Amino acid sequence: MKLFKKVVLIILAVMIVFFLFLIWYQYNYSMDVVAPYEVNTPSFEKKLLIATQGSDFKNKVTSGVVDHFKADSVYIEVVDISTLPTIDPRKYNALVIMHTWENWKPPLTVQTFIEEYPEYSNKIIVLTTSGEGSYKMEGVDAITGESILADAPLFVDTIIERLNKILISKNN
Repeated sequence: MKLFKKVVLIILAVMIVFFLFLIWYQYNYSMDVVAPYEVNTPSFEKKLLIATQGSDFKNKVTSGVVDHFKADSVYIEVVDISTLPTIDPRKYNALVIMHTWENWKPPLTVQTFIEEYPEYSNKIIVLTTSGEGSYKMEGVDAITGESILADAPLFVDTIIERLNKILISKNN
């Protein structure tokens, strides 16, 4: 009976330590919520939506893309990925979705949005960041990488290159 109690206490202690680790991990590595904002007037013909999560890396990529297109006649709306269920992709010429690979999968709002609108995949650009830098949703042509701040300009250039192809396309 003493051995059984020791085993139960050890298992309980391991579970408590694991639970505390999860809380610490969530606190240190969870993404911030992005405050929505708009650039330029919604009356512009070309419209770009950027749905993202708040982090130093994603904020830098977002501002790089916004800075590039704000001088053009492009309406830009930046929102948090949590608002994706309210987004109608038909209202935009291009959409950029930036998210972190969390708990071995994409955030549910991102996955649901991508699966709900497969016919718009040609105008959706996905940037997936992860610790390893190679995780992405199956069947999605995503840009992948680690959230290394010094590499943000490379991701900005890649996204801009893809956006230019979409925004100058006649099929919007």
